[in-house]
Amino acid sequence: MGIHQEKILILDFGSQYSQLIARRVREAHVYCEIHPHDLSFAAIKQFAASGIILSGGPKSVYEDGAPELDERLLELGIPVLGICYGMQVMARHFGGEVVTAGKREYGHAELELRGERGLLFDGFFVEGKSSVWMSHGDHVSRLPPGFTVTAATANAPVAAIQHHHRRLYGVQFHPEVDHTPRGDILIDTFVRKICGCHGRWTSGRIIENAIAQIKRQVGDDQVILGLSGGVDSSVAAALIHRAIGAQLSCVLVDHGLLREGEGDQAMATFAENMGIKVIRVDAAARLLAALAGIKDPESKRRVIGNLFIKIFEEAAGQIKDARWLAQGTIYSDVIESAGGGTGKAQSIKSHHNVGGLPEQMKLKLLEPLRELFKDEVRALGEELGLPRSMVWRHPFPGPGLGVRILGEIKKEYVDILRQADAIYIEELYRSQWYDKVSQAFTVFLPVKSVGVMGDSRTYEYVVALRAVISKDFMTADWSQLPYELLSKISGRIINEVRGVNRVVYDISSKPPSTIEWE
Repeated sequence: MGIHQEKILILDFGSQYSQLIARRVREAHVYCEIHPHDLSFAAIKQFAASGIILSGGPKSVYEDGAPELDERLLELGIPVLGICYGMQVMARHFGGEVVTAGKREYGHAELELRGERGLLFDGFFVEGKSSVWMSHGDHVSRLPPGFTVTAATANAPVAAIQHHHRRLYGVQFHPEVDHTPRGDILIDTFVRKICGCHGRWTSGRIIENAIAQIKRQVGDDQVILGLSGGVDSSVAAALIHRAIGAQLSCVLVDHGLLREGEGDQAMATFAENMGIKVIRVDAAARLLAALAGIKDPESKRRVIGNLFIKIFEEAAGQIKDARWLAQGTIYSDVIESAGGGTGKAQSIKSHHNVGGLPEQMKLKLLEPLRELFKDEVRALGEELGLPRSMVWRHPFPGPGLGVRILGEIKKEYVDILRQADAIYIEELYRSQWYDKVSQAFTVFLPVKSVGVMGDSRTYEYVVALRAVISKDFMTADWSQLPYELLSKISGRIINEVRGVNRVVYDISSKPPSTIEWE
């Protein structure tokens, strides 16, 4: 049986967390796909899912224009789990009542078992209670016929329901987020025990499937890949090279926005140690000229993306029969750019891999990691034999330091940022904090502040330090680095980087902020 044979269909009702649901399903080693809630019934049947999950959503079920549920999918005889809005729309369909709650419930709540536990909560509760994350203004006030209440909170007397005979389940809370500590157990129980999936979605099988697919797509054509030295492009390069060998040529665009020594490190890893053909292009002056005067973040991304493609196409002229442009696009890239990939959730920003490409390209896209999450990509990298230091390197955006300089990009700003960032990362490694945070970087702020150095007044720039902890990069908490470490980093940057007299630390989480500043 193939890795895509057992699968869960996730219907998106506009939740920003739909991809988190998918991530939890993948953690259970089961393949899943997200589709809009209005996916045709014929497509739903053709998908042949082992189970269906209905996501949350921002609307009330009784609002005009609220997303509706195709009632026929509830008659397919396969298990269905409704989360938040998904539970409400299911309950309403079967004759239950949903009303505006007297008191909205956002944040942590204590869930208590009510009545028969049911299979869904197998292993979920500890002594009949569990901490969960709520985010709702409506609740089910009257049960539909045939359903029973299985759990409640102080403000939501109907926090979980089930119809045992139909294998229909609903929860008012969000098991997909990290703030529900045992939510992964609940989703694992649904896909493995209730839906009967065995768990065939593993790194070894994913690699085997990807290699076969790359060979089918590419044939005898040549492929070029934009190599940045980051995790995603590195794993993509290793995977494609495993599949087609010498048909792959990597293009390392040294656009002047790379981190300290990054270009040399990438050349050493891939060209010298792995035997992959790498063409290094010095495009720093060209890119800085193209970015002159541009301040808007989206405009900068488009300029960088368009120039990347031009450079790739120029490099492709050196490679006979180059027909494919390979990218390390992953699921989270698509999420940020297209609102979960379904068009139902609000788009946050365009991503460098999927939002900056010109409408017309001479090369066809090859994106073998597109359906994988970051930690799945890392697992593939380890399986492919890449160095751990590369596999677990913090994410780095395709536009490089260009989206870590707020406003217009100037060479002076790039030089300052590169030096400050190198000091920051060096000290994280020295203090053994690098592997304790998920992503850390420095941001250049184009504002000046007054300072004093020696007996002189200074009026120089500000840089911000950012460090977050995240499991899947859909949500993130700021990392509480030790004061002594922050003090050392700040002191070194101010003393060693000419042009900076103030360092600040970003203590905002995602949401409401994003991880990157632009």
